[in-house]
Order: sequence, then structure tokens, then C-alpha cells
Amino acid sequence: MTHRELRDKFKIFWEAAPRNHRLVPPGPLVLQNDATTLFTSSGMQPLVPYLTGETHQSGKRIYNIQPCIRTQDIDEVGDNQHTTFFEMMGNWSLGDYFKEEHLPWMWEFFTQELGLPEKKLYVTIFEGGSGVEKDSETYEIWRKLGVSDDHIDSYGTEYNWWSRSGPPDKMPAGEIGGPATEVFYDFGDELGFHEKSIFKDKKCHPNCDCGRFLEIGNSVFIQYKMETNGSLAELSQKNVDYGGGIERILAAVNNNPDIFQIDILSNIIGAIEKFTGLNYSDQGNQASMRIIADHIRAAIFLIIAGVVPANKEHGYVLRRMLRRSAVKIHFLCGEITPNFYSTVSLEVLSAYDGLQGINKSVHQPLVESVVNKEMIQFTKTLDKGLRKFEKKQDINESIAFELYQSYGFPFEIIQELAKQKGVSLDEELFDQELRTHKDLSRSASAGKFKGGLADHSDQVLKYHTATHLLHQALKDVFGPTARQEGSNITQERLRFDVQLDRKPTDDEIKQVEGIVNQKIVDGLAVEFKIMPREEADRIGAASFFNEKYGDEVKVYFIGDYSKEFCGGPHVSNTKEIGKIRISKVKKIGSKLIRLYVERDSLIQ
Repeated sequence: MTHRELRDKFKIFWEAAPRNHRLVPPGPLVLQNDATTLFTSSGMQPLVPYLTGETHQSGKRIYNIQPCIRTQDIDEVGDNQHTTFFEMMGNWSLGDYFKEEHLPWMWEFFTQELGLPEKKLYVTIFEGGSGVEKDSETYEIWRKLGVSDDHIDSYGTEYNWWSRSGPPDKMPAGEIGGPATEVFYDFGDELGFHEKSIFKDKKCHPNCDCGRFLEIGNSVFIQYKMETNGSLAELSQKNVDYGGGIERILAAVNNNPDIFQIDILSNIIGAIEKFTGLNYSDQGNQASMRIIADHIRAAIFLIIAGVVPANKEHGYVLRRMLRRSAVKIHFLCGEITPNFYSTVSLEVLSAYDGLQGINKSVHQPLVESVVNKEMIQFTKTLDKGLRKFEKKQDINESIAFELYQSYGFPFEIIQELAKQKGVSLDEELFDQELRTHKDLSRSASAGKFKGGLADHSDQVLKYHTATHLLHQALKDVFGPTARQEGSNITQERLRFDVQLDRKPTDDEIKQVEGIVNQKIVDGLAVEFKIMPREEADRIGAASFFNEKYGDEVKVYFIGDYSKEFCGGPHVSNTKEIGKIRISKVKKIGSKLIRLYVERDSLIQ
């Protein structure tokens, strides 16, 4: 089965009666208004307001296919199951149907529409924990569907509880989540996964990570919200959030545990083989070719989303992926040329042409321009790294990590070079260096999460509402071509990027600030309406230039002053915002200005 055939089956199944789901556009891959994370990593991420009770313009039954990036998996790429970029097929019930309806439908899709043998499917349920009882209801439904006890496993909050921040004890106030049930495909033990695995001294089970089992579907029953006192409370509505990765489902349908053998990735692998003259079937080449294929695919989606290589945030992730792939290319064939990236990029664009907003003829020149510029620059860095390695007399784990961190040399490559010098590195000591680095990164991420829009704290909602006033005020002063390009909100400040023809003067900034503060003092009501997209365009509602919208949209009105496409949430009246001041103005690109906004503590 091809990926296009799978997409069609998913669409037809969930749109048909009695399921009657409506397609909604996927959220942006690169997030602008969410300080909690750089990228969309799940299909539910853009839907949080509707899972907590807001009305979705497309109704209570919706579905889509969401492009995702999970950078925490980057060091796992190279095996037969992990990728950083993937597409999540998802469907949701927003306070409509629940377990009794959803589980039989999901089972029907897997077993009848996709033809997966029932004996190959295992399911998991929530065994209870953190004050929540075992999900016996889900267990009974699986039994009614004919799933035998030896194909049902139960796990605690580590595996079968889902929220964006993890188990209940990690959930901040306002975070939503609930128990999950998962479906795994069993490739069988005849391939010897368990015997080759580091987990071979333990009983094989769906979550043992030996490679025998592959998760192909995860249904979360989002019915809880974390209270400020640290306890879970029932939401006013019970939701279903289903997600299944296209890549993994195709691997199961094709009964091949290597997801890089599905059509959407095997064509990219084929281009790498053709250029290098090496065979993917040679196990010594597989990990490198998988990393190259995954990283270039992810990089292309980031570039099309407007990301350029940089030393922080989104741009750093793009740079790391391109440079990591370059190291692998260098050691496969000894050279990096623009022609290689052009060849492989063309395969990626061809695979997705007409999907997820990709137009091969339009995007190919953009992709080649960004990638080739970065690779020309990195070739010099790579050469420096190799020279530094050659100069080192004593190679140890710290130096290995330095080469990994500074030059993108993976441990296995450094290990190979070290062996040429008669040195054997201890991977555990290297991993210790890596874990220390990751712990620091996680701490930084955790701090970022606490200040993010997703926590719905009062100050964040105030700043979020202020972006609408700021956007319109900029249009008032600089004309209709002033356009918001993104924002980043924490409890301490609002960062707002706007496209202007020139850098504003101090007087113009004071004028913008004055308009915003006057609208705050005026106490304008903040309300939203759901309307057809055409009507929203006709009344002049502001929107993100690169955002995808459905046939019906939510438009927020601030009095009769501002109207803008937005999913929410906001304060109910501008007086709640409190006066603000624009504390800093910075030119960050051609015609791109960044404004920093803070509460004006002197006039609150």
C-alpha cells in the first residue's frame, strides 16, 4: 500500500456515515504563538481550546493529517522505527462520542479497511495510578471486540497516560489529559528481535522496545484537567483524541518492520543509493542512510515553513539536521556536493507534491537555495572538525562529545575513527556527557513551558489579547501592508514580529503604544464569531499569511477596532490587560521588525 492510498482510506472511512467526521486543516508545523515548544508534535496540539469546551467551527467530529516534528527523537533516528518528522493521522470527538463508539470504529479501520490480521494486533490499557482508577471500561470493550486476554496488557502512567507534559505529577495547573489505550502490530518473534535486543533478559511485551512490536494507534480519553491544588478534576466534556503515524501504519500494512521501506521513504533511500553507489541492504550503510533520509525530509518541511538555518530555536534544529546528515554523507562517500542535496530533495518534494501545501515546482528552488548555502558553509566546519580530531593525541569520551556537539559527529563515527588510532571509547561515559547536556536542555524547556501560552495563566492571556491590539495599531500607523509574522509570549513579556517597509522611528513607536493603551483604557469587549472563511475575508479580518484555514473560521472581535482570525483564548475585556509599553525595537531581517512589549508597572 502506498502512502497516498492510505490517506484516501483514512479520509473515506472517517467521513462516511455513521462516523460523519469533517476535515479540518492541520496546524502549522512551526509554531508562532506558543512559547511552550518550537514545533507541532501532535495533532491535538492546536485543538486545546476545543478540548476544554470552546466550540469548533467544524463541529464536534473532526479529523486531519498533521505534520509533526519531535526533536527529542533525533538521537534515536537510525533504527528501523524512529523519525524526527512524521505525519499523524488523527480524529477527535469534542464532547460527542466516547469509548463505546470510538474503539469499535478504530478496530474496524485496522482490521477491515486496512486488512490487518487480528492475531497480529495487541492492545494496552491504563492500569490505574495517580488517583485514577484502572480503565476497566476500555478493557471490557476490547474483550467484546474479540481481543483475547493474552493480547491485552496494562500499564501505568509511564505508558498509558497522556498529556503534553507527561504523567499527572508533571502536569501544570490547567493542563488536560487522560488515560490512553494503544494498538500494537506484532511482527513476530521469528525475526529474532528479542534475542538481539538489550531487553532479552526480560519478557517480551508491546512496550519492551526490542523492535518486535510497533505502536500504530493511540487513543487518549481526555477527560481530566489539573487543578491549582494538584488534583485532577473531570472536564465538563469527555473527548477522544486518536493518533496514528502514517509511516508506522504503512510498515504494519506491508508487514515490514523497517519503516524506511515504505514508499514515501524508500524512494529517498533509493536516491541516496544512486548517488553514493552503495546498497541500503548492506547493514553497515542502513543507519547512515536512514538518518540522511529522515533529516533531509524534516529539513525540507522546515524550510517550506519559513525556517532558515540559525544558531537558536527553529533555525538551530534545521541547522543541526542538515549538518548531521552532511557528516553521514561525508563518511558514506567522502564528498558533499550541491548535486546530492538537489537529487535527494527532489525525491522528497515529488513524494509530497500536492500534499501538505507542497508544490514541487514552486518549492524546489527555495529548498535548493537554503540547503546549498548551508552546506557550502558547513563543509569548511566539517573539515575543521576532522583536522581537530587528527591533531588529538589522546581521544577520550569528553573529546568525543565535543566533536559531537560542536561539529555534529555522531558517537558511532567517532568510535570508528578512534579504532583506527587503536582507541576504544566507552559509550556509557559518552552517554553520561550526553545525559548531562540533555538534563540541562530539559530544565530550560521546563522553564519555557511554565511561561507558555498553553498554561492559560492570566498574564499570558492578557499579552495574547494585546497582540490583536498591537497588530491593528501597527496597521493604523504604517498602513495595511504592516503584517504580523509571529509572536512569542511568556509571563514576563510579549515578543511581536511584524513586517514593515522600514524601521520605525521613536515617535512612531510611541504613537503605536499610545493607540494600544487607549484601547485598553476604553474597556472594549472581546468576543468571537464562527463564520464562513469567505465572509471573514470580506469583512477584512486579519490573518497569518502562511496559515492554513478551513471553510469556517473563528474570528475574534475587540469592540469595533480589531477583527482577526484566532483560535483563542483571550481576556473578555481590554481593561483586564493593563497598560503596556514597547520596551525594545529590533530589526531582525529584511523588512522584519521585532517589538518587545512589557507591562507598564509605573502606570498599572
